[in-house]
Amino acid sequence: MSLDVSLNVEVCSLNITHNLNKMAEEAGIYNELWRPDEINIEYAHQLIEPLSKGLEKLKSDPEYYKQFDPENGWGSYDNLVEFVTEYLKNCILFPDSLVSVSR
Repeated sequence: MSLDVSLNVEVCSLNITHNLNKMAEEAGIYNELWRPDEINIEYAHQLIEPLSKGLEKLKSDPEYYKQFDPENGWGSYDNLVEFVTEYLKNCILFPDSLVSVSR
């Protein structure tokens, strides 16, 4: 007989408007952000490479990505860059953390 115990601690909680989904798609990170479960991402370390590449793409051409700013004003290029930067930082700091999203 044995006893298994798990403690899952939330190390990061971020929120971003779905209005930025088109911009995320253009940067190649929509699924990583909104649907990691559908692409078999379970741990934070699995997001480090795609989020790094997506952030690099976003920062490489701000004017291109700003065209996807929502017309209703809810969300912006700057919001997505800040969100991805913070998310990536936490993935690096806590690579073994389980990824969980709520849509």
